[in-house]
Amino acid sequence: MQIMATRDIITDLTDLTHPLPEPPGDGDEPDGWSALCEEVAEDREAYEQGLLLTWENEDDFDPLLGKIGAARNAMLAAEARMRLLIAYGREFTRPRPYRLEDLARAAGMSISGVRTAYDDDEVADVARLTGARPARRPAEAP
Repeated sequence: MQIMATRDIITDLTDLTHPLPEPPGDGDEPDGWSALCEEVAEDREAYEQGLLLTWENEDDFDPLLGKIGAARNAMLAAEARMRLLIAYGREFTRPRPYRLEDLARAAGMSISGVRTAYDDDEVADVARLTGARPARRPAEAP
């Protein structure tokens, strides 16, 4: 019984994570349609096999909970990357910083959200990762 349940959840997770492309509506196959379908099919197969192997070889692995955790980790990483990008746009661009309004629109945030989205840690990380110096921050007093 567990094998059937495993297959169903694996198939469902594959469908949710790597959906099949929608067929073109006008009956004509657009350029690259077949290649796209093949690429998605390969991605789906690799994803399913990876889930099955993990399910079979790791004790207490739950594929749904594992994928929710992975999605959360990806979301946190994307948020951290966005904070770095906002810090870069406000503190490192010359001759002037990006406007708060423009960054807010791009980030899907309010202006006040952009203003407080990053702190000195992100500014230091941008400087370390790029080798650039902040354009707007005054030197710290001794």
